[in-house]
Formats: sequence, C-alpha cells, structure tokens
Amino acid sequence: MGRESDASAMEIDDSRPKTSDQITNPKFSINVLQLLKSSQMQHGLRFGDYTRYRRYCTARLRRLYKSLKFTHGRGKYNKKAITAATVTEVRFLHVVFYTAERAWSHAMEKRQLPDGPNARQRNYLIGRLRKAVKWATLFAELCAIKGDSRTSLEAEAYASYMRGNLLFEQDQNWDVALKSFKNARAVYEELGKYGDLENQVLCRERVEELEPSIRYCLHKIGESNLQTSELMHIGEMEGPALDLFKAKLEAVMAEARTQQAASMTEFHWLGHKFPISNAKTRVSILKAQELEKDLHGPTADSLPAEKRLLIFDKIFAAYHEARSCIRNDLVTASNSENMKDDLSGLDKAIGAVLGQRTVERNQLLVSIAKSKLSKTRDDKNEKVTKPEELVRLYDLLLQNTSDLLDLVSSGRDRKPEELAFGEECELKSLVFRAERCFYLAKSYSLAGKRAEAYALYCRAHSVAYDSLKKLQSLTNADQVMVKELKTLCEDSRSSSCIEHATGIIEEEKAPDTLSKRISTISLTGADKKMENFLTNKLETYESAVGDSNMKGVACIEPFPPAFQTISRNPIVLDLAYNTIEFPSLENRMKKDKKGFMSRLWR
Repeated sequence: MGRESDASAMEIDDSRPKTSDQITNPKFSINVLQLLKSSQMQHGLRFGDYTRYRRYCTARLRRLYKSLKFTHGRGKYNKKAITAATVTEVRFLHVVFYTAERAWSHAMEKRQLPDGPNARQRNYLIGRLRKAVKWATLFAELCAIKGDSRTSLEAEAYASYMRGNLLFEQDQNWDVALKSFKNARAVYEELGKYGDLENQVLCRERVEELEPSIRYCLHKIGESNLQTSELMHIGEMEGPALDLFKAKLEAVMAEARTQQAASMTEFHWLGHKFPISNAKTRVSILKAQELEKDLHGPTADSLPAEKRLLIFDKIFAAYHEARSCIRNDLVTASNSENMKDDLSGLDKAIGAVLGQRTVERNQLLVSIAKSKLSKTRDDKNEKVTKPEELVRLYDLLLQNTSDLLDLVSSGRDRKPEELAFGEECELKSLVFRAERCFYLAKSYSLAGKRAEAYALYCRAHSVAYDSLKKLQSLTNADQVMVKELKTLCEDSRSSSCIEHATGIIEEEKAPDTLSKRISTISLTGADKKMENFLTNKLETYESAVGDSNMKGVACIEPFPPAFQTISRNPIVLDLAYNTIEFPSLENRMKKDKKGFMSRLWR
C-alpha cells in the first residue's frame, strides 16, 4: 500500500509535447501533501507513534540510496551532496523529503517523552528541528528548479511549515513564525480550490491544522484576545501537525498550574484538612480538579460521551501521579508521627476521590450501554448492548461502592460528613443491586427461562421499592435518582406480569406443541426433496450451489442422513426347553465307597 501510494504521488509530468530543453531538464511532479499524509498515516502517526515513523523514513532512505546507487561508500563515509545537477529523476527529490521527515519525526519523538525533555534533550530536539528546516529548504529549492509549478508551491509551503515549527519550539521570533504559518496556509488555501476532490479535502484539513498555531502566535504577539479556555478548546483538535502545538500548550498550562499551586496548601475532604507540602503533589491535584470542573461544570451536559471518558482517564492519571508522590514522601518521611498521619490521611482522601470518580465513570458507561440496548444498530454500526453487559457493569459498580465504603469507614474518629457519605454509598449499593437484578431477569427472559425471570423481576421490584422509600426519607434526596427508581419499579412490575402471563401461555400450549412436533417426525426423511441433492444426480451436470445471485445453501448431501431399513439376523426363542423330559444319568455317575479306609481319609 505504501509503495503504491508513493508511486502514484511521483508521476513525471510529460503530458505535453517535449521540447529539447524539457528532454534535457525534465520537470518532475510530486503531490507533496498527499505523499506526506499517506506516509504518516500508514506508518505510525495515525496513533501518534513517531518512533515507528522515523524507522520507516530511515528504511525508505536506505532503499532509495540503494536503488539510485547513491551510497556514501562502504568503508569510510564519503558525503555526497544533492544539487540541481544531481537530480536526474524524481527519487532524488524523495531522498531530500524523507531526510527532512526523519529529522522532524525524531524531534517529535523526543517531545513525547513521559516526563518531557530535559535541558539536554531539548537542545537535541531543537537541533533536529534545525536539521529538518535545512532539508526542507533544500527540498523547496530543488523543486523550484526541477519541479513543476504546483510541486514548487507545495514544497515552499512545506518549508514554511518547518520554519514555523522551529521558531514555535524556540519560543522566540513569534512574528516570523506567524508569517511562516500564514504563508503555508495561503498556499494550501489556493491549492484547495483546484484538483480532484481528495486533494481539496487534504488541503482543507491542512489549513484547519495550521489555524491553531496561527492563533497561538497571535496570542503571544498580543494581537489576539484568546482566553485560556479557548486555547484548551483549540488543543482538543487532532492531527500530526498539531502535536507540537499541544506539547507547547501543555507546557504553558503546567507552568500556570505550578504558579497557582504555590497558594494551595491544604486538601479538603469530608470535613478533614490535610496539608500538602510536596509541589508535585499540589500540581497533580490541581490538574485533576481543573479537569473535574469540565465534568461538573455548566457545559458538562453538552460534552459527548467519548470526550467525557477521555477526561476521566486524564483525572485518573493525575490522581495516580499524586498518590505516587504521597507514597514516596511516606517512604522518605522522618519519624514524626504527625507527618506520617497527615500523609496517610491525604493518601486515603485521594483514594476515596478516585473511587468516587470510578463510580461516576462506570455510571457513564451504563448510560451509554442503556442507550444502545433498545436499538438494533446505532449510528456507528457498532454491536448492540446485551443485558449481560449491563449486569457486568453493575457488578463493577457494586464492587467499587463496596471498596469506597470500606475505605471511608476505616478511620477511628469519623466525622458527620463521613457518616453521611457512608449512608449514601449504602443507598447507591441498593440501587445498583436492584438495577443488576432487573437486567439479569431480562437476560433470563431472552433465554426463555420464564420462572427465573419472573422471580428476578419480583426481587428487583422489591429492592427498588425499598431503595425508593429510603431515598424519599432523606431531606436532600437526588431527584434524578428518585425518578430512575420510580421508572425501575414500574418496569420491573410490568415485566413480571408479562413474564407470568407468557409462562402460563407457554405452559398451556406445551402439549399441543409437543404433539405437533411428534406428528411431523419422519424416519425416512420424506419432507426433504431428495432429487435436489448432488449425490442423487451424479449422471447429469447441474450446479448444486445454485445461481450466484440467489442466496441459498449448497445442496450436496442431506445431513443428518435419513433413516433406512436394513436386514437383521433372526431372533431365536427356545420355547421347547421347559417341556422336554431328559433321561436319567444316575447309572453313569460315580458312587461313593463306604469302606473302613475311606472313612479314615475323609
């Protein structure tokens, strides 16, 4: 696939009649953007794997050098420069292009390190970006001489994009970076007006990827009134061209969190106040709290489910990082009991918050599964939800609630907030148990087990009714949960009646159904048309598969085979044995000797 797309992107433009100058100096045509996108998407960047893409560029360069016989010597390295006189075919331009891509992907690989690049790695990163700019500029110069007008324009836009990336990473000359990005955008906007539909779509996507970088440069110059929330919204866009922008935005947000975390000295949880002394712990907790505002803010309902799940994953990562820092502090803490108690309490509080968010995430998964339960197919052609999947999710919720309740009730001096939270967990556990029982009954109903389904529906109704009474007795009851419990009570009651009636009807119809099935049993297989099978018409040529336009089963041999009568050995019953009088054989039997010596040897 990769080689075919590369070959389609490097045709030589020779549709017009060739003159003598064009024969000696041919003009090459490369669809640079299409070549760039196909290489990146097919070799790792669809999933953000820059290491894989860099290795592909290296292997591609090796093949190009070998096929062009442009190697640099076997022993001592002899550098061979690529000039306009060297470029005699289009593959020389590909060498320059993939060299620039290899340097750029290596820089992006360093940018995606887990803890971010340190000072030494950052210098190396900037060096690789300079190398990418150098080769991209050479590529533009060679395309201006050896390429047609469109290739020259695309190569110039590519070089401008690379120059903008370098200045963007260096945090300097924002006006020059802005000019470079705008030049690239202008070229792609013009190219998007011509060509086939695929080329127009690629150019339009490239313009959208360049837009966030342009807006950020305007923000740094001071010509834009962008807020932090708007920058975060821009950073949610996807694409390989936006990865450097995302890394820069994350660095800026981390710096802002560090400054804000300096004023954060305590963590409040259920009436407790725990001091936070570690700066990394403060930054991680602050990051998680900012993400929680997106979930519980006024715009939370408008977020799609996939986006909310991604936010939950980021919250979990931030809290786990905070717990890791806390436990490292516990290991290196002094013998002060107060310090250890504070760290242990903070670790418990963070664990409880993690448990709460886990319950919320699983509830979101339940709502997604319920929305697909009544559908045959959803918009994305995904599989429909089965009741067993909801039973599994409610099992997870029950386990999460139990773990959270054990964690909260593990302390000695429990405050009123903790007692109220424990009661809330117990009530949620009852609700989850009722929901689980309801969907377990639904799965039994689909399997045709009426008695089990009826009993489970009745149990679900009983548990849901008890939960509803307890919830309504609270002063600040959750009205959404009250509404859900009322719906569950009604659904379980109606479903139990339906199962009861269906079971009675099936019980009444069972003898008739059984007699009908027995009456249709045939030992000879007369219900099948034996003449339609291939084994019964071997002498005549006729397809056993049928017409290719008709969907049908191939008729080769009936299976299971029909019963046939076979001969059997006769059964002999010996009825005369009891009436026969046999002769006496006493005269032939040996008689006992009753002498003196025989008595001694008995």
